[in-house]
Order: sequence, then C-alpha cells, then structure tokens
Amino acid sequence: MPKILVIDDDDSFRQAAVCALQKKGFETCEAGDGAAGAELARRLLPDLIICDINMSKMDGYTLLETLRHEPATAAIPVILMTGMGDAASMRRGMNLGADDYLAKPFSAPQMFSAVDARLKQHQALRQNAEKKLADLRANLSLALPHEMITPLNGIFASAQILSTSPESLTLPEIAEYGATILQSAERLHRTVQNFLLYGQLEMQASDPKTLAGLREKRTEQARQVIEARARRQAEKATRIADLQLDLAEGSIAVGQDLFTKLVDELVDNAFKFSTAGTTVRVASSSSKDHYTLSVSDRGRGMDGDQIANIGAYAQFDRTTHEQQGSGLGLILARRITQLSGGEFSLQSQRDAGTTVTAKLPLAAN
Repeated sequence: MPKILVIDDDDSFRQAAVCALQKKGFETCEAGDGAAGAELARRLLPDLIICDINMSKMDGYTLLETLRHEPATAAIPVILMTGMGDAASMRRGMNLGADDYLAKPFSAPQMFSAVDARLKQHQALRQNAEKKLADLRANLSLALPHEMITPLNGIFASAQILSTSPESLTLPEIAEYGATILQSAERLHRTVQNFLLYGQLEMQASDPKTLAGLREKRTEQARQVIEARARRQAEKATRIADLQLDLAEGSIAVGQDLFTKLVDELVDNAFKFSTAGTTVRVASSSSKDHYTLSVSDRGRGMDGDQIANIGAYAQFDRTTHEQQGSGLGLILARRITQLSGGEFSLQSQRDAGTTVTAKLPLAAN
C-alpha cells in the first residue's frame, strides 16, 4: 500500500488522521512540525504528504517550497490542510505547487477522496513518464546507432578504396569517392550536433537564469535568414524548383543560431518527406506581438497517433520508407520554439501533407 506522511502540530488531529488512514490500509508516518516533516520526507520518500499550513518551526508553505526545490522530493504529491479556507491561502498553496487542499474540519471520506484522487493522478503521471522513457530508450537503440553506423560505413568503404588502389581509379572516380566521404561525414556531423543540442536545450529548460538569457537574444533580419536557409536546403535536396517563398520582414526574440537551426530542420523535413515535383512552401508573417513561420509540404503526412507520439529519436514507417535522420528534427524545432516563449503546432494528414507552424515572439524595440 502507498505510504502517506501526515505533518501537523495538532497532536489529536494528526493522530486521528493517521488512525483513519491506517484503518483504510495505508502505511503511515507522522511528524509534529514542519522541520521534522521535511526531514522525514527526504529520508522516507513517501507516496503522498498531508500537511497543515499553520505550524511551528516551519509552516506548510515553507515546507512545500523546500520540497519542491529538492530533486528527490519535488514530485511527491502534497495536500495542504488549513482552517483558514480562504481563496488567497488556497491560491498561494497552489502557486507553490500544492496538489490539493483540505479545509479543516474535514471528514474521513473527504480525506480519502482527496488522497485517492492525488495518488491516481500521480500514478498516471509516473506511468506516462515511464512510457516516454521506455520509448526514448527503444528509439535510441534503433535510430541513433543506424544514423551513426550508416555514414561511417560510407566513409570507411570509400576511404578504403582510395587508400588501397588509387592508381586504378580515374580522376572522376576519385572525386566521386571523395564526395561520398564528405556527404557521409556531414550526415554524421549533423547527427552528433543534434544529439548535443537536444541535451543542451533540455538542461537550459531546467535553469531559469539560462532560460532568461536565452530569451534576451534576437535575430534582426528573420526574412533574410529564412530565405537563405530554405534555398540552401532546397539546393541540397536538388529541388530548388519546388521551393515557394512568401516571407515577411521581422526581428524576433530568438538567437540567430537557434533560429537558423529551427528553419533548417523544418525545411529539411519538408523536402525529406515529400517527393520531387511537389511544392514545399515556406511562409512567414508579422503581427503586433508575434512572427509566424510556417512550412508546408505535400508529402506522405502523418496520422493522429504518429503526431501524438512525436518524440526524440522517434521515426515512423522505418520498415516501409527509407529515411535519414535521428528523428530529432521536429522535437528540436518544437523545443526551440517553446524555450523562446513561442507556440508550436503541427497539422498533418496521411498522404496529403504536413504544415508546421512556429509562432515566435517579436524582439523588443
């Protein structure tokens, strides 16, 4: 059974709550003040904490804030108890990360209802996190090795031919093998870069100071950046005739390095998952507060389940469609947009195409 920690300096009320929980079958532990409760929480890592707000040594608000700032206890559900029952107290508790509220006096059924709801919610969140971790592990074991080994094979094979029998090769053949090595090296380099950038973005997301600094950067001439990068991707795909541009001027609150990466990934994806002769449209517009970039293709698209399951290193239809990439493109574009304070959306239909939109904040004048 789940372990519940009850923290209250009112001995009779605390013991009554503990007794009721034990009769319900829960394992319990208890503390008579906030400081002792915080120590027990760190040591025992209970499944849920029921804590009074008005206590000696450390009140419930301080205890909650302390627990939320420590990695080991940050995710433990906390139900606050108080006799105040006013909206301001409830709002303050919720802003600090409380999961629920019980106004004293409350009945045992009311407590059981709150406890069951929070435990079920926490279990669902845990299962979802475990599923995402399992998916990430599976995707890493399939996509990432392929994206590293395949270009390495191209490099090794071409380099071996050049090094063992150069005298038998014509100049055009030598140039062809050199081009294969360069193309494979560029593919491997991009995979490593994306892998490192993904980790860097996730670390920045958890550091408020770094995140604030990230949002102070800017790209002055968004239109020129988009046009240059889109043309480069089209040339790389040998599909310059398929590129359609409809761009607006604007300065955005995103560093140029990250904005360049965002454009590269979205446009590269559009060419990668559509066929030659179909249009890839790259458009942008500027409003009062936002600069919106959209990239549309007429490729094979995705169904609802695939859109919902987009994640790091996730690739779809690998067995029926050859594709290059680690599956990080859309995730990187979405993360860059989110960390910049923007909005990211994707609309797609099977065999009809995909439109990806990044709505980014304008740079302050």
